[in-house]
Amino acid sequence: MSTIKEYLTASHGQCDELFANMEDAVSKSIESAKEAYEAFAKETERHFQMEERVMFFEFEQKTGMTQGPTAVMRHEHVQMRNLTQEMGKAIDAKDKDKFFGNSETLMILMQQHNMKEEQMLYTMAQQHLSADSDRIVDMMQSMIVQ
Repeated sequence: MSTIKEYLTASHGQCDELFANMEDAVSKSIESAKEAYEAFAKETERHFQMEERVMFFEFEQKTGMTQGPTAVMRHEHVQMRNLTQEMGKAIDAKDKDKFFGNSETLMILMQQHNMKEEQMLYTMAQQHLSADSDRIVDMMQSMIVQ
């Protein structure tokens, strides 16, 4: 079984791969890129919910820190969700310029966000939640996205 940090870091990698596939699909043919977009959007939302509904919740319960790093990450999730929605609208409108403008912004935000999580928050979570690590990873793996 992987640790919380390993599991969520691997999830970042999956999202990054789907992001690259989506950008490649749009560059080839925006008309046929909807499926790649939906795969990225779905997996990214699943990642956000695993963090927000499981890991962040457990971390906040254990540490009492509700206005610290998890609050910042939730705010950034909102920003990334909005950019992802705008990219979907751009695909629907067949507007490559709008798509790539939003995807460039999203890529920068995701890189910064993932670095903060992987280097700081996941390490803190693993330290505080190590005794419950298997249970938390199981919960994230079996979570149903809302």
